[in-house]
Amino acid sequence: MKKYTFLFLSLVYLTMSCSGSKSVTMNNTSKTPFVWEGANVYFLLTDRFYNGDTSNDVNFNRTKTPGKLRGFEGGDIIGITKKIESGYFEKLGINAIWLTPIVEQIHDGVDEGTGLSYGFHGYWAKDWTALDPNFGTKEDLAKLVKKAHEKGIRIILDGVINHTGPVTPEDPVWPSDWVRTGVVCDYKSFENTTMCTLVDNLPDVRTESNQEVALPPFLIEKWKKEGRYEKEIASLDEFFKRTNYPRTPKYYIIKWLTDYILEFGIDGYRGDTVKHTDEKVWADFKKECDYAFETWKKHHPLQVLDQNPFYTIAEVYGYGISGGQDYDFGDRKVNYFQNGFNSMINFEFKWNAAQNDYEGLFSKYSNALNNDLKGYSVLNYMSSHDDGQPFDANRTKSIETANKLLLSPGMSQVYYGDESARSLVIEGTQGDATLRSNMNWDAIQNNPETQKTLLHWQKLGQFRRNHPAVGAGFHQLINANPYTFSRTFTKGAFTDKVVMGVDLPKGRKELPVGDIFPNGTKLKDTYSNQNTEVIDGKVIVDSDFDIVLLELI
Repeated sequence: MKKYTFLFLSLVYLTMSCSGSKSVTMNNTSKTPFVWEGANVYFLLTDRFYNGDTSNDVNFNRTKTPGKLRGFEGGDIIGITKKIESGYFEKLGINAIWLTPIVEQIHDGVDEGTGLSYGFHGYWAKDWTALDPNFGTKEDLAKLVKKAHEKGIRIILDGVINHTGPVTPEDPVWPSDWVRTGVVCDYKSFENTTMCTLVDNLPDVRTESNQEVALPPFLIEKWKKEGRYEKEIASLDEFFKRTNYPRTPKYYIIKWLTDYILEFGIDGYRGDTVKHTDEKVWADFKKECDYAFETWKKHHPLQVLDQNPFYTIAEVYGYGISGGQDYDFGDRKVNYFQNGFNSMINFEFKWNAAQNDYEGLFSKYSNALNNDLKGYSVLNYMSSHDDGQPFDANRTKSIETANKLLLSPGMSQVYYGDESARSLVIEGTQGDATLRSNMNWDAIQNNPETQKTLLHWQKLGQFRRNHPAVGAGFHQLINANPYTFSRTFTKGAFTDKVVMGVDLPKGRKELPVGDIFPNGTKLKDTYSNQNTEVIDGKVIVDSDFDIVLLELI
């Protein structure tokens, strides 16, 4: 199958249609394969995205007054599902959604110096086997995965193996053979990054331990009270019998996390705080993820989307694409790609975007991903939930943000509200709470400027989704001025070619297409919704925009 054509080949039609100013239709093409290496990933805080069920807003007597934006705000799984069903993600060109952790959080709150905080973010696990009722139920999760898959959207959950939640009067510390406390990381060496706590009162799971451990008494009591002790024990016995793993802390948690694959058929995991554990943890994790995914597919053959393997993304804080496959601890380098991960979050991208023009950025990334990182990918971002130095903190460069993020080689991470210029500067907040405000749905509904910004993100996002070449392809400069470039991608019998231009003059523009499309080829500029034809190696587009996105018609 080919998505480009010469005169003697049959055309493949892409049905995405973008109007010049008012709306964007969202017809995806089932003939376009999903390619993880070029995915357009939407990252959201489950609690901050959309409140779809107000009846679950308060649980476990979480009624203390938190610091600003440090309590549960009401967002839930049902809310995400409603936005999936409404077509919001399709219009945005999203083909994967990454949710912050949804397992049951500590019941009380703690003050880490920025005001009382509850576990709204999901990174303070109390029980990996249950969902936090503030986020929803397992029935809610099953429906979310089903509705996402119906629209060709993959679901990525967030897995925490490194630590439990903080200790509170309501949330006892896990036994000392499970966790260490009191030794805070100084990050000066591998050992002082992995065998220590990230902060005070965040017990560190002994992931390096080979000592078998019993279940924590509080967890046994909890399961018995909930009437599921026998079921959980039987499931654990089955897992350890099948794998022959020792009953060490890491294998319990690996089992609990991969159960969500077995039960719901999720498509990927983002590994949290990866560099704070021994890397072998993640190799074992990936092995069990793969087993669980293949088992789910075997038991649900009619629900299998394609033959893509289970996908894993590492958060190794500080990793950048310039490091290649390695992360340097100072006294030791670790290759996480060879220890269970397909991709790594790229903390360098925002700096590269600020320091380079388009061609410098695009060519750097294409070269890295087609050489040292070939077969892998990186997840690029411009803003995130725990990066206090976003590319555009004041939201004055939303168009440039979209252009550089969505047109760059690699995977793109759209942090919720990037597309709508959700404020990252919230008065009265402390620390990273300012990055985690509620999604600005009112502005999307009523603010013309927000709608204009969103439309731009929709057009670029749909083009990226419909063309794996954009994120996973090979970049080639066609012309410096006006700036045009191509991306080409081939996998098996599938080939995709596109030509794009940015920073172009508004009005009539004559753009070379290089050797990508032969003379006589009919093309569409999806940004302005205009058709054109290649004549003498060039196309003419007359539009009020400074960007052109060319595909075959």
